[in-house]
Amino acid sequence: MQNISTYDFAGKRAIVRVDFNVPLNEAFEITDDTRIRAAIPTLKKVLEKGGSLIIMSHLGRPKGPADKFSLRHIIARVEELLGTPVQFADDCQKAQQQAAALKPGDVLLLENLRFYAEEEGKPRGLAEDASEEEKKAAKAAVKESQKAFTKTLASYADCYINDAFGTAHRAHASTALIAEYFPNDKMFGYVMEGEINAIDKVLNAPQHPLTAIIGGAKVSSKIGIIEHLLDRVDNMIIGGGMVYTFRKAQGGSIGDSLFEEDQQETALRILAKAQEKGVKILLSDEVVIADAFDNNANSKIVKNNAIPDGWMGMDAAPSTVEQWKEVLLASKTILWNGPVGVFEMPNFAKGTDAIAEILAEATEKGAFTLVGGGDSVAAVTRMGYADKVSYVSTGGGAMLEYLEGIELPGIKAIRK
Repeated sequence: MQNISTYDFAGKRAIVRVDFNVPLNEAFEITDDTRIRAAIPTLKKVLEKGGSLIIMSHLGRPKGPADKFSLRHIIARVEELLGTPVQFADDCQKAQQQAAALKPGDVLLLENLRFYAEEEGKPRGLAEDASEEEKKAAKAAVKESQKAFTKTLASYADCYINDAFGTAHRAHASTALIAEYFPNDKMFGYVMEGEINAIDKVLNAPQHPLTAIIGGAKVSSKIGIIEHLLDRVDNMIIGGGMVYTFRKAQGGSIGDSLFEEDQQETALRILAKAQEKGVKILLSDEVVIADAFDNNANSKIVKNNAIPDGWMGMDAAPSTVEQWKEVLLASKTILWNGPVGVFEMPNFAKGTDAIAEILAEATEKGAFTLVGGGDSVAAVTRMGYADKVSYVSTGGGAMLEYLEGIELPGIKAIRK
């Protein structure tokens, strides 16, 4: 494994896996170029050190070639941010001549990797009534062709950089398999380095007290993270829809709030494990409830274990947020993943927005704050605090799996 800051790129072609999966409107205009801007330091490093670039990415979830998912639409913005022309290869598997002709400073962007079934290694076009034998045969066939696809991509370059943390949890051709062709010339880009270092700082070398804020709708989707973090944190704030499963399991009345009946034992087990380890669990004490799942519904504040029938929990109440604030401002390390209310509705996003504000204050006071997860990131961004917390992860599913302690294929492939 090499280091991008010290590697000699002079005269070398670097193939770089980035995450340019950006949103486009109906006119194919980029509506949020955050992911492109994030990769620019890595790409510029190669060019500044005398190398040439072969950029590869996916866009959307196409089932084959489709113009609306073509990376051709983002070329102008990449050129603008890089400050240099960008060539385009409209077929990933037939870019040999273009790659071979690259001179130092040249840039080549490959077409959407997911136009090819070989990228993900999953068969396409199978009939719905296909037999298990047919499915097995199709999977074996695409896996075999995936090897050739990966080898072709690797043949274009002299070194490999993975800078797509958002896909690091996928064992795809461009994120894990290709690294095998560069045993001595593979490395992380700056986005990957930043994500890994930030999460490792929380998981493996935090300053204490360490507090985790885990929000979201379902206990079932966060069990792995919660249990993994119980071995590390001093405090855990559990918010969002998950709270009501905990309160119901404890014998409380939760009205019509979101509830996972099959997770009650899990909730009680988590509480018992936390007590055993001396971890303080903070559930929403008072909550904002509504008489309908609607932004304009009638609302009031009650204890979260005394919600009347016909009403449902929608947000953390101000009194609860104040209790959390005291704990958070006393913490040296804070991890936040998931909203603490129905964030998509403005009237029930106040608790989540308040968390964003508190984390900005905690960061200013010297805490290391890591924010990850779509709604959490959206909250700090919308509130103007994205640059007022220590690190904002855009890893999504990759971050969640890493927080669970799962070794991600894209990271393992570089490190081994």
